[in-house]
Amino acid sequence: MPQGAILLVDKVEGWTSHDVVAKSRRALGTKKVGHAGTLDPMATGLLVLGAGPATRLLTYLVGLDKTYTTTIRLGLSTVTDDREGDITATAPAGLVAEVFADQDRITAGVANLTGPIEQAPSSVSAIRVDGKRAYDRVRAGEEVVLKKRPVTIHGFDIGEPRILSVPGPDGEPVEVIDIDAVVRCTTGTYIRALARDLGEALGVGGHLTALRRTAVGPFSVDAATPHARLVGDGTEAGDPGRLFSPADIARTLFPVLELGADEAKDLADGKRLNIDPDRHAPAPLVAAILPGGDGGSGSDRLVGLIVIKGGRTHILTNFPSQQPGGAA
Repeated sequence: MPQGAILLVDKVEGWTSHDVVAKSRRALGTKKVGHAGTLDPMATGLLVLGAGPATRLLTYLVGLDKTYTTTIRLGLSTVTDDREGDITATAPAGLVAEVFADQDRITAGVANLTGPIEQAPSSVSAIRVDGKRAYDRVRAGEEVVLKKRPVTIHGFDIGEPRILSVPGPDGEPVEVIDIDAVVRCTTGTYIRALARDLGEALGVGGHLTALRRTAVGPFSVDAATPHARLVGDGTEAGDPGRLFSPADIARTLFPVLELGADEAKDLADGKRLNIDPDRHAPAPLVAAILPGGDGGSGSDRLVGLIVIKGGRTHILTNFPSQQPGGAA
């Protein structure tokens, strides 16, 4: 695929996003692979990769909204705000039982964390503080409190809370409340921090025990290549499965200006095109596509991403031609 491809991967637990990128290079046959947003090793689900020239699209995929399924555990706090970290605080059994008995408090706490909110990222995150990763400072024994940032929680839908007994920090059983949830949010939201903040608001502490990303913008994990298929068995390169062309992705995300062959050549050469307002209204981001590709090859070609202003095109980024010597 001369223009590269976008690949959706269903990541398994225990792998970093970097691990998946490294393994995918062999399956995709190129060293130029990037991703549109990381997943923690504990998290599973949708990881969006770009290969070859299609990596230029990743900039426009990073900012898409995300959807997660998760399980929040109330009654225990951890240093990482998820189950991988050491337990730092345990709520008294009586207090946990009070919260469980008055589930309107849980509903109200969730409502307060829905919509536009200010959220402090988990201290064990990759955010840099004075040039050093926050998680490295925490591991070195420093206390890290990150600045709050605005995020929007479009939806925070919870299932029926359930109370259960689990081993505490000393191995003795403690009471906790587990809640399954679906969260739809803007990019940059820390689901771990939602669990932490809900627990703090209820006075019992909280963390995540499971996290799965099910969608990035309009792209669903249901269309993703299974992790095992991508990475192979160690002796043979894996199979990337379905690959999405840049034109496929661009048609899904942006308004489209369809070009004729001469227009596609001119735009690829860096020339500005005159566009009648009846053909396409002014727009800050438009996908310029040549239907059928070069020479009627059958596959649409994404010529570039453009701005249409004052009846003229302004190039944001071009994509290589499917013909030798095409613009890169």
